[in-house]
Amino acid sequence: MGANRPESISEARVATAADAGGIAQMFALAFQDDPLWAWAFPDPAQRYQQLDTWWRFFIDGALRYPWTWTMPNYEAAAVWIPPGGAELSVEAEEQIEPLLSRLLGSQSQRVLEILDEFERAHPADQPHYYLSLLGTHPDHRGRGIGMGLVADTLERIDQQHAAAYLESSNPVNHARYERVGFVRIGEFAAPGGPPVATMWRDPR
Repeated sequence: MGANRPESISEARVATAADAGGIAQMFALAFQDDPLWAWAFPDPAQRYQQLDTWWRFFIDGALRYPWTWTMPNYEAAAVWIPPGGAELSVEAEEQIEPLLSRLLGSQSQRVLEILDEFERAHPADQPHYYLSLLGTHPDHRGRGIGMGLVADTLERIDQQHAAAYLESSNPVNHARYERVGFVRIGEFAAPGGPPVATMWRDPR
């Protein structure tokens, strides 16, 4: 991203287990009004706590790899899964249904259905880095921090001449991802749910 990169991005660092709680809380705020996740967790009064628990589960899984990047005070974070990796261990995968049942009760099926769609859409024919999660704290939006963090990590990925993949659950972000080299390759949705765009970036 060069000279256009926000100066604060230079402070980004690899997250550790001690950061998991702070990052999860930030993501819970960042996704409050996201079209997909507001649909998946429909009760506004409970959504923050539910998403905090939900994202903490995935962050704990991702921290097996040194590819979760955070700003010092959790202004933004990017969770990447490296080629050949998985968001969750086999043991953690088995905990998804009980976790969702605890969080959502009879409404948990809608999230299980969307997870199935994520899995079906995910490319399996070429190794790639997967941007599992990207979020910016609402108090820090509009400063370019989130996309600056993506651009910074993409520079590291480009050094490996690797591809990258993501899903965009909010249409306002599609063009932002396109500006850093992603192109739309598809779309999916759970029954009754909003569309999610899939996006790919060829190796550089």
